[in-house]
Amino acid sequence: MRVIAGSARRMKLETPRGMETRPTQDIIKETLFNMIQFDVPGSIFLDLCAGSGQMGIEALSRGARRAYFVESGREAAACIQKNVHACHFEDQAVILRQDVLSALRHIHEKEADLIYMDPPYESDTAMQVLLALDTMPYVTDNTLIMVETSLDSDFGALEDTDLVIVREKVYKTNRHLFIRKGETKE
Repeated sequence: MRVIAGSARRMKLETPRGMETRPTQDIIKETLFNMIQFDVPGSIFLDLCAGSGQMGIEALSRGARRAYFVESGREAAACIQKNVHACHFEDQAVILRQDVLSALRHIHEKEADLIYMDPPYESDTAMQVLLALDTMPYVTDNTLIMVETSLDSDFGALEDTDLVIVREKVYKTNRHLFIRKGETKE
């Protein structure tokens, strides 16, 4: 796993051992960042269920102003710390080692521009986090939320929120959902 573009290009990143994290493949990461490339410079980026922190680090490498890394696993959080240090992003990174739902209340930004979430597929964490994000003051009409999820996960509960799936990118084994507040599907 490596940083694909920007100031930390080609830096190899560590990943936590074991099967608790599932790093996003480089080809999928590259596709995603090509889709949002003009939104990243100067942005506030939230990497929720961050694992190794590769998505937030990629955002920082491409010019994000600040990245929040939320990870409750001890080994994974230590891995994020090492990767942030190796890429010299300590001044732009905020690492929150706690449960993702609790961490959302500890983010004090006027607006989060980009929020990326890659929770365990078999859990209902994605839906719980989306319901919580719907109430956060830093999630505005300008915020883009990206969720990596399985092909068959159900997001029907979003109908009761102000959040709308505006785009979907399907891969062989998973997909990215792009969600905004108060919009209609493209």
